[in-house]
Amino acid sequence: MIARKHLPPAILLLCSMFVLPLCLVAPVLAAHGISIDGTLKYPAGFRQFDYTDAKAKKGGNLVLHGLGSFDKMNPFTLKGAEPEGLNLLVFETLATPSLDEPFAAYGLIARDIELAADKLSVTYTINERARFSDGTPVTPADVKFSLDTLKSAVAHPFYQSYFQDISRAEVLDAHRVRFRFARRNRELHMIASGMPIFSKKFYGKYPFDAATLTPPIGSGPYLVEEVNPGKSITYRRNPDYWGRDLNVRRNMFNFDRITYKYYKDQIVSVEAFKAHDFDFMDINIAKQWARDLTGPKFDDGRIVKRLLAHHNNAGMQGFVMNIRRPLFKDRRVRQALSLAFDFEWANATLFFSQYDRCNSFFSNSPLAAHGLPTGLELDYLTPFKGQLPDDVFTKPLTPAATTPPDSLRSNLRKAQKLLTEAGWTIKNGALVNREGTAFNFDIMLVSPSFERVIAPYAQNLAKLGITATYRTIDPALYLRRFNSFDFDMTVNVFGQSQSPGNEQRDYWHSSAADREGSRNIIGIKNPAVDSLVDRIIYAERQEEITAACRALDRVLWHNHYVVPNWYLSKHRVAYWNIFAQPKTLPLYYSPDQAIATWWMK
Repeated sequence: MIARKHLPPAILLLCSMFVLPLCLVAPVLAAHGISIDGTLKYPAGFRQFDYTDAKAKKGGNLVLHGLGSFDKMNPFTLKGAEPEGLNLLVFETLATPSLDEPFAAYGLIARDIELAADKLSVTYTINERARFSDGTPVTPADVKFSLDTLKSAVAHPFYQSYFQDISRAEVLDAHRVRFRFARRNRELHMIASGMPIFSKKFYGKYPFDAATLTPPIGSGPYLVEEVNPGKSITYRRNPDYWGRDLNVRRNMFNFDRITYKYYKDQIVSVEAFKAHDFDFMDINIAKQWARDLTGPKFDDGRIVKRLLAHHNNAGMQGFVMNIRRPLFKDRRVRQALSLAFDFEWANATLFFSQYDRCNSFFSNSPLAAHGLPTGLELDYLTPFKGQLPDDVFTKPLTPAATTPPDSLRSNLRKAQKLLTEAGWTIKNGALVNREGTAFNFDIMLVSPSFERVIAPYAQNLAKLGITATYRTIDPALYLRRFNSFDFDMTVNVFGQSQSPGNEQRDYWHSSAADREGSRNIIGIKNPAVDSLVDRIIYAERQEEITAACRALDRVLWHNHYVVPNWYLSKHRVAYWNIFAQPKTLPLYYSPDQAIATWWMK
């Protein structure tokens, strides 16, 4: 599963026989929730999630912030940028994740979920109380419309890939809808359950892909109250919200209003936060955490700085090379560029030693490869031995380091040797190829705060005769260029869930490499990668998932598609001391999911 529009799900499936009039169907496993491994923490009829609090009270206005701008009100299409909050506050899914289980979801719009024993279909019984914000009921026809829409050309191309193995939806009666699967896949029922549900009536009036700022109709706990195009959006808690008494919603979404104010960059937004223009901030810049968020308001407790522990799979953040560009076709060139990054210096000098180095595409996770491949992992890799770098089989995943006995000087020497082997030589102080073309490329940034990281990296590259320019561009332009792969190098995070699955096809598979808007921004077309992605998606046992992830990790790592960056095993948050919070934190969550359980003092 995926992370941002994601689920972490798990479910106790109860066996039963189910016969429809006039047709015999396979036995089903029916439950109030679903999971990959068949276990659930919460029994049927549970009162609330453990990370919520019965003391929570409704009321107050929460002000948050966004960066850049927005120009549309549909987060499920390719073009344009949507405002913060729509996914969490307005749209709902058939089931909602439990944030304290590795992979579990419980019925939301669906009050009952029936997975066929052959795992080739799942049937949902829609909660009779479920209503869109215009008062119309959520029906099986709306569910079918949602799947058909997301699989069509009007939606973001990601969904066509993600829902590829859900072949169709069938309306069974006034309350039930069945999804048919093209093939067995351990997480398809989880993917289907995490699908957002749209109002067929609303999108019959307003085309799904229309470039409009018309507030959408959803079934979620909030309504869009006010839109200041590109500058702010305010959501109002729906007093008639149908799900307010559900156990999966109890003591959550407590603020009367939630407003997102937009700022051009995070440097400006920090100063606005300290002036109390907004209430809560997730900090992703080490310097701001260490130096900018200080002063009397922090000392006397008016503003709180807090590290929130989590168990999220950190995935990979890195400087990403677009291998569609001829410059980055050669693996030796890519490895040389990786050797030029001095993480240890950056961590000590720029980041106040706050970070750990990414050492895997599944960092901070048991799925990360370690040592050399053995067992099932080796079995998956061996058929491609002649097509893969020898390092896949002979070297563990070890990022370039400058701690003794290594040094930047020795790393640059290795890099120079690799570049020479790839046909690049120094001429008049510049690195050129056999045709005399200089080694120049551009690094596309969306945050000016990253310039201080890129600047010393560019200086190290200059020692190799490489000219790397960098610039921060407008977020809207950045998004257009990112989605169309119009860049040489950029910074990206490849987020991972606790149980990777279908989203890996969009990250790495050849089928996504030429599809605009896919997350295969690297441009990978590699038969071994394709095979391992399929093994992850169609694995039946945890042993197979782990082996396939670790094998994929090795292939991605030793092809040097990215210059590995860093990760943090905690959420850094700052907030004005106006909130009360549950005593128990979730395990697998983002800061916006945590604040959905808070309330005003």
